[in-house]
Amino acid sequence: MSTFSEALRELEARLKDLESTARKTGQNLDAIIHPLRAEVERQKEQENQPRLPRWERVQLARTSGRPTALDYVDRLCTEFHELHGDRKFGDDPALIGGPARWQGRPVMLLLQQKGRDTKSRLKRRFGSANPEGYRKAIRLMDLADRFGLPVVTLIDTQGAYPGLEAEERGQGWAIAESIQRMVRLKVPAVCVVIGEGGSGGALAIGVGNRVLIQENAWYSVISPEGAASIIWKDASKAPLAAEALKLTAPDLLDMKVVEEMIPEPPGGAHRNMDEAAELLGPVVSRHLDELSRLGPDELKEQRAKRFRALGAFTEQ
Repeated sequence: MSTFSEALRELEARLKDLESTARKTGQNLDAIIHPLRAEVERQKEQENQPRLPRWERVQLARTSGRPTALDYVDRLCTEFHELHGDRKFGDDPALIGGPARWQGRPVMLLLQQKGRDTKSRLKRRFGSANPEGYRKAIRLMDLADRFGLPVVTLIDTQGAYPGLEAEERGQGWAIAESIQRMVRLKVPAVCVVIGEGGSGGALAIGVGNRVLIQENAWYSVISPEGAASIIWKDASKAPLAAEALKLTAPDLLDMKVVEEMIPEPPGGAHRNMDEAAELLGPVVSRHLDELSRLGPDELKEQRAKRFRALGAFTEQ
């Protein structure tokens, strides 16, 4: 049985337990039961639908009008206060963040922001951060630990910025330091791939206790075009590379790279931003609720075990 089916069975079991508890104790658990029941029904519908070709999902992740990180913040958060600068070089508009309330819960946000129009996309380098962006992320993680704020990251980048100035300022080192810092977080960390999740640029803020992905997002060590250029010396073979990489949400759920696939409105998140946010918000809140029961040492241990288990296999 696929991991998708196993995840659905776990949700159904959780729903039955809650319904049983409500009946036995007389507690009103409708606020938890109703969203969970709706999620079970959505996942049942998805399981019965044919999977889109991988390249089509990659295109949906890049389509014009797809919600950006700030689109979700506008719909799901209040009291967001963006903090600027890495205290070493400058500010990076491609990776932004600060404290906020996620559906009422205090959190620290880390966001990869692509931009909405041509001007803002150029300013933000389509979400590809320079070293100062990752150093800013580290500074915000330090603040999250200091004030006990769970970390929520929204990932949307083809990769870290590959420019000469980024390399001169230590791009690889900044990414490695960000990964190392996130592993050591004492607070819960929930990461969501909302569009593109490319290479170390995504992983730098993707070392969470839970990693989630939207239905039409992708997450991979390299973009399909990059892989095609290396393997076939021809970027036009990106659709073949996408098939080989198995980078879509259903693939990643099957391989246990992510904990949950978040449904999107029919046709993709770009068709209805409000509905996309309504589907995403409660899932993140649910995982934060579950992780809030763990202490600092348990969170660090669980996070380390999660990532050490990736790629494990048994020889036949």
